[in-house]
Amino acid sequence: MKIRLFEKEDVEKVARLFHETVREINCRDYSSAQVNAWAPDDIHFRAWETICSSHFTYVADDEGAIAGFGELEPNGHIGCFYCHKDYQGCGVGRRIYQAIEAKALALGLNHLMVEASITAKPFFQRMGFSMVQEQEVSCRGKRFINYRMEKWL
Repeated sequence: MKIRLFEKEDVEKVARLFHETVREINCRDYSSAQVNAWAPDDIHFRAWETICSSHFTYVADDEGAIAGFGELEPNGHIGCFYCHKDYQGCGVGRRIYQAIEAKALALGLNHLMVEASITAKPFFQRMGFSMVQEQEVSCRGKRFINYRMEKWL
């Protein structure tokens, strides 16, 4: 498996990975109404291409299959971070995170931030993040609990 930067040809796989992960993994911690608001049926590929191309987005490429992805914004914020349902718990997330942290250090950043879902909170804690605040956010009219977390590098 290779960790590399996002390429425009990855957009459909990345968007579908996000959608399927939220629908099949995050459903453990959120209601079906919340999951449907978070990952609605209509997938906007152009929006995903814009988001992934405008940040440092790393993908885990397993011989053409995208096993996961994570994005780093220039200010140290980790926007999206998802692992495919079939690659949960096998080190893919850790490898993506390591690439993100290495890039952050190369950029001279000393601080990373993330809004982690209930599902992702334990992963980020294992990566050394501390919880700053539990928060309630809204998406397409549904309320969600997530956690503002940070890590000093």
